[in-house]
Amino acid sequence: MQCFLKYFLRSLAAAAMAMTLSSCSTVATTPADNVSSSDATGTEVETGGVESSENYRLGQGDRISIQVFDEPDLTMNTQVGASGSINYSYLGDMQVENKTAEELEKDIVRLLEDGYLVNPSVNVTIVEYRPFFINGEVKQPGSYPYQPGLTLDKAITLAGGLTDRASKRKMFLISAQNPNGKQKKVTLQNKVGPGDIISIEEGFF
Repeated sequence: MQCFLKYFLRSLAAAAMAMTLSSCSTVATTPADNVSSSDATGTEVETGGVESSENYRLGQGDRISIQVFDEPDLTMNTQVGASGSINYSYLGDMQVENKTAEELEKDIVRLLEDGYLVNPSVNVTIVEYRPFFINGEVKQPGSYPYQPGLTLDKAITLAGGLTDRASKRKMFLISAQNPNGKQKKVTLQNKVGPGDIISIEEGFF
């Protein structure tokens, strides 16, 4: 009888332990917060944009200011040309496309140190960003200067808001990073990048 009781108690303890382990291993999982966005119908939408000026990469149409401390001849405002370059005093044509302001500063310092100045202090700032484009059912379609952190709803505000005929479910974007690609569906919260083209279509009521 005692042997049977010991066996019964051991079996009961083992079963309790198995149930505890099983409940610990069953954890509810949730989808990742930052995967590809989609609208209510599951259609993949385009995300992009630049979060801050620090990681913004220069491109055609950006206007920049270059300042060199105590060197007024080397201080200038200029616009990035179609070739992605600028013409800078003493240094001639410089390729600046796809560089951040900080990277361009370092390039200029390195080049000026090579026979021009000793320990030059250079500061590069973006005076005006290249534009994005918005057309279709907005009150003032056209091009507008980009700003880091721009979202579609802010872009629409810059363009005077939506017309009465606009559809909030038929908004599309062509990314400047892929100008030959197909337009993708976007929502009001999606990021807009420099050079992007936004189209707002008419809704049918």
